[in-house]
Amino acid sequence: MRVYKDLPDAIGKTPLIRLKAASEATGCDIYGKAEFLNPGQSVKDRAALYIIRDAIARGDLKPGGTIVEGTAGNTGIGLALVGAALGFKTVIVIPETQSQEKKDMIRLAGAELVQVPAVPYKNPNNYVKYSGRLAAELNKTDPNGAIWANQFDNTANRQAHIETTGPEIWEQTGGKVDGFICAAGSGGTVAGIGAALQPKGLKVGLADPEGAGMYKIYTGQENPGNSITEGIGQGRVTANLEGFTPDFVTRVPDAEAVQIVFDLLQAEGLCMGGSTGVNIAGAMHMAREMGPGKTIVTILCDFGTRYQSKLFNPDFLRSKDLPVPDWLDAAPQDIPTVFEAE
Repeated sequence: MRVYKDLPDAIGKTPLIRLKAASEATGCDIYGKAEFLNPGQSVKDRAALYIIRDAIARGDLKPGGTIVEGTAGNTGIGLALVGAALGFKTVIVIPETQSQEKKDMIRLAGAELVQVPAVPYKNPNNYVKYSGRLAAELNKTDPNGAIWANQFDNTANRQAHIETTGPEIWEQTGGKVDGFICAAGSGGTVAGIGAALQPKGLKVGLADPEGAGMYKIYTGQENPGNSITEGIGQGRVTANLEGFTPDFVTRVPDAEAVQIVFDLLQAEGLCMGGSTGVNIAGAMHMAREMGPGKTIVTILCDFGTRYQSKLFNPDFLRSKDLPVPDWLDAAPQDIPTVFEAE
């Protein structure tokens, strides 16, 4: 049994879990890399650790300094936890539309939370641009300085997956893996794993939620709709995505993704968020395109409990014309009481 010296040391080295239904439906072996088992319970812990280490190495982040970031949630949680473990403060800027569960966790992790209206990236008050200006302002007044993590265009994010996630997948499969696919938010995960594994002959793909821009950027085809998934769906080629060319691109409607999430919980005991549903759907699309007998890996990003008020809320799902599983809306079973007289 390995003993970790601290929280940052425990990041990564996550297991692969064979996804039974996805594998049986496609005739392939589809595995999910269990990134929800990281200390901050998401894949974003890896980027958070590398961004902080890089800032320390460059001399930008000094003892007691402040880390500022604009995030849909998970990167902020990772930065707050890793930052706390290493003696830094954190300020997180988040679109107000993100789930309450993620906002609560960011506060629990000790970060200051700043909520801003959800506006497109071209707007100067987009949460990413706002966080950059806030970091510059805090750097003027914080005696220990402040840095902007800038996960979207900080390639330390991508480097985390070049050095850890990609090699882990290769080692865990004994090099007998044919494809990898996941969605893009900052782009660090898919581009980093692509940089690590495409030279080894793997097909690396991108799964885009409906309404996101990468599908059109890479295929020239429209991607209509508006996804409820959080933390994925990109409309520009970030610095992390520069130089990356996917071998396979597919779009995943929300109705398909959420049904996978519901089935995964009921039949395989895995409670995952919506981005994981997109990833598994993408892996199934890739499997059908490649043919049976292949081994394909995707990312199990985070726990579904971070989205319980939306993804597992029948009223919210109906408001978006999305499927509601019977078990989610069922009345409680009539369970007998068995107290004994004292």
